[in-house]
Amino acid sequence: MATVELKVVRKSYGSVEVIHGVSFDIRDGEFLIMVGPSGCGKSTLLRMIAGLEGITGGEVTLDDQVINAVPAKKRDMAMVFQNYALYPHMTVAENMGFSLKLAGRPKAERRRRVEEAARILGLEPYLDRHPRQLSGGQRQRVAMGRAIVRDPKVFLFDEPLSNLDAKLRVQMRAEIKGLHQRLKTTTIYVTHDQVEAMTMADRIVVMNGGNVEQIGTPLELYDNPANTFVAGFIGSPSMNLIEGTATAEGFQDDAGTRWPIPGGLGVETGRRIVFGVRPEDLAPGPEGVPLEVSLTEPTGAEVQISGHVGQTPLVCVLRERVAAGPGDTLRIVPRRFHLFDRDSGRMLAPKAAAAA
Repeated sequence: MATVELKVVRKSYGSVEVIHGVSFDIRDGEFLIMVGPSGCGKSTLLRMIAGLEGITGGEVTLDDQVINAVPAKKRDMAMVFQNYALYPHMTVAENMGFSLKLAGRPKAERRRRVEEAARILGLEPYLDRHPRQLSGGQRQRVAMGRAIVRDPKVFLFDEPLSNLDAKLRVQMRAEIKGLHQRLKTTTIYVTHDQVEAMTMADRIVVMNGGNVEQIGTPLELYDNPANTFVAGFIGSPSMNLIEGTATAEGFQDDAGTRWPIPGGLGVETGRRIVFGVRPEDLAPGPEGVPLEVSLTEPTGAEVQISGHVGQTPLVCVLRERVAAGPGDTLRIVPRRFHLFDRDSGRMLAPKAAAAA
């Protein structure tokens, strides 16, 4: 196992800087996920850690040793790619053991390591098959097995589940997390899917535009987002973010709707703010604001309701059985909320995050 640290890492293509002085560490045995929208720099950063992209500035260290100039093949890291990158003319066993063959390992050792990885991943019945004879999930396991046989210090995953259907993604999430719990190898994982990040990570790095917005455990990011970007990115459905002004009674949005908050917001009256409330933190209540329903989506255990409060679009998720359809009006109250500065987008005092 190993520790990895990024110290003010930068990446430029000509005069265009795409990674802007990123710094964070990956602890020994940790499962760390870098998440963010497409183009935010997370895959570029992963490739810099792997040695597949050069570093314009800063340092990447592995066990406190600077590895900026160390070739990728000598970094003792194994990478699993989005497209699997399997050799079609080789069997599963040959694909998994190919890196060991290139390294000159004895045939008996190669066989032992491949069989052990196949047992861990449930690939034993498929060792003599070719990639074309496998399902997408089985091919992904082969790609993971090729990484496991190397027994690296660090696993690197670059959006490995993007090519799988929804049901298989859920299954593979559990398998990858279970694999990490068994092997306890330091793992760095990149995805644009915040649900993957929330369900798998020990810690999450949220990236945007080549910068780190926030680092923390999944629940830290969910309960205390540092800014409106993190608040809107983490959570599904995403947090409702409503611009307006703090009042003595609570909050008034820019469309003029007053949101009464017992006990007030805890910020000075007249301050320009963003009022954030997660869909699941809204509940029916006779004193609430009127939500004009435009769409209801029952999922069984709960129902997702989309509509407008005045001119403001809003989504709420209710566990209560509510008979409301398009055109109906439902009064809702926030049970919990977040406040952000209107200009900077930064979260205000966390103590203001719960309604009385």
